[in-house]
Amino acid sequence: MAKPSGFMEYGRKLPSRRSVEKRVTDWIEIYEDFPPVELNKQAARCMDCGIPFCHQGCPLGNIIPDWNDLVYKGFWEDAIDRLHVTNNFPEFTGRLCPAPCESACVLGINDDPVTIKQVELTIIEKAWDEGWISPQKPNKLTGKKVAVVGSGPAGLAAAQQLCRAGHQVTVMERDDRIGGLLRYGIPEFKMEKKFLDRRLNQMEQEGVVFQTDSHIGIDTDAKDLLKEYDAVCLAGGATQSRDLPIPGRELDGIYLAMEYLPMQNRWNENGGRGVYEGVTAKDKNVIILGGGDTGADCLGTAHRQGARSVRQYELLDRPPDQRSLDNPWPTWANIYRTSGAHEEGGERDYSILTKSFSGENGRVTALEGVRLNWEQASDGRPIMNEIEGSEFSDPVDLVLLALGFLGPEPGGMLEQLGVGLSERGNVLCDDDRMTNVPGVFAAGDMARGQSLIVWAIAEGRAAAHGIDKWLMSTTVLPRPVLKRSF
Repeated sequence: MAKPSGFMEYGRKLPSRRSVEKRVTDWIEIYEDFPPVELNKQAARCMDCGIPFCHQGCPLGNIIPDWNDLVYKGFWEDAIDRLHVTNNFPEFTGRLCPAPCESACVLGINDDPVTIKQVELTIIEKAWDEGWISPQKPNKLTGKKVAVVGSGPAGLAAAQQLCRAGHQVTVMERDDRIGGLLRYGIPEFKMEKKFLDRRLNQMEQEGVVFQTDSHIGIDTDAKDLLKEYDAVCLAGGATQSRDLPIPGRELDGIYLAMEYLPMQNRWNENGGRGVYEGVTAKDKNVIILGGGDTGADCLGTAHRQGARSVRQYELLDRPPDQRSLDNPWPTWANIYRTSGAHEEGGERDYSILTKSFSGENGRVTALEGVRLNWEQASDGRPIMNEIEGSEFSDPVDLVLLALGFLGPEPGGMLEQLGVGLSERGNVLCDDDRMTNVPGVFAAGDMARGQSLIVWAIAEGRAAAHGIDKWLMSTTVLPRPVLKRSF
């Protein structure tokens, strides 16, 4: 362990955020540097808990107490080695993961949990700064070819693992740049794309081939992949957005979040040069429907674009400030959280049902809604009741739908390959991530449904295990995910 008495001596502390006044004028990440002496204290809080439930809380199975101990003792190079054993991309998870490991931290039973996520991020950034990360080329090549369709975290994790196992790996991405939602879905203020490009450069040096503007199922028949490659990994994500089919949806000024966010990201990727021609919140009254992370991404983007006002509406009740009795440790804590974007302004409101939109001259001008009262049925199901007399109409110029994702896009390559689908439309696969089509595997949100980046990386690593075993009859690659996706 780190320091036996550390958890009694030091309180939880996180890095400071840059002032709201400064950060809403740029697209730079919002956190200030964390002093090394303070990080040492945070690592010291990792206690001798006997059974480290953080292992179970992390889908990757990160060996968290080990690298906390190494950081506390100053063995940073050993810490990154231990971190990379389970996680290909700590720079992504350290910035973007909601840290289910911290919800499972034993210290969190009656105190604030260890700042696991910040220690993880500091380890990986120090490793890059010190030059400890270099391409890991395979000792020998197998002669086997693998196609990975999709370049999000699942596809990238699978590709890197398979390349290091000696296979010839090609990652195919339908967009003009590699990265999937990491590239165009996540705003710069949450993760600057230089950190993504840094890792992609390492992968290219290891031998991974990246192929952009390659829309499998549209530009190329997916069945042709089976002729050219020995195995195929489907990692296209759950990119079918949940829409809101209510009266007035056809009006201009109403956009899906994944229509809105990529426009700004593309402009930022091109250096912010020229006139911005995408959808903008500048001088507009904005309403965001959806209270999750994507909604917060829309909120922060709208602030930086110069919105006149921003309101964020959520269908469900406001989460409690503390764990409820039916949400015990070490499960994920369903509590009220405030992101950096919420700190920057805007209103949040809960238990709101949007009934319709109205407009003038074909553009949206108002949202009609009603407040809700939620009850629980005898079988535990939530029941939604409209509150009589609570109807309202809010003026709005821009509506952003951040309502989550239904699953992978139907048809296209899934139909061409003939892979089995669950009732929810996710790709079915076995414990080795293989579908009903021999040699075709699935990983990430495409198989699991909308989930976390840490789950995507874990499933990508698990798919690499299954593919390597399929190609070589045996494998030493790890398999962090055992449970089947349905």
